[in-house]
Amino acid sequence: MRYICPLLVVENMEKSRYFYETLLEQKVVNDYGENITFMGAFSLHLKSHFNQLIHKENKPFTNMSDMFELYFETDDIEKMLSKLKREQLIFLHEINEQPWKQKVFRVYDYDGHIVEIGESVNTTARRLYQEGKSIKEIADTLYLSVENLEKIIFGE
Repeated sequence: MRYICPLLVVENMEKSRYFYETLLEQKVVNDYGENITFMGAFSLHLKSHFNQLIHKENKPFTNMSDMFELYFETDDIEKMLSKLKREQLIFLHEINEQPWKQKVFRVYDYDGHIVEIGESVNTTARRLYQEGKSIKEIADTLYLSVENLEKIIFGE
């Protein structure tokens, strides 16, 4: 499993992006609209979108620790879920498929911080290809170029 980055939940993406990108001169590496990743490996996620991914509805956050998460990726999400279920942990949700088709689950650590564990983008791409999705469809879904996607799937 690989640690990917911390993720800050923000109320106003435009304002937060301005702060980090313009004022603090951080370079955007990936821009998915509701989620932006900066060089140096930290992300911003729009609160309204993040809340729907967790709760499937717009519920108020009950505490400030729900406004931050650590994000990890694994190539075997089922195995990781099984491993963590053997512990005395509280799950926000078990495996869900995100709108971009990546499978993830979220769990609280022992201090109540959210830890998201998702299948790697490479695993998602390969899974979608095995399910019969076209290269173009997968590239559009995962916001990847066709060239990069072909490298992931075919190992070129």
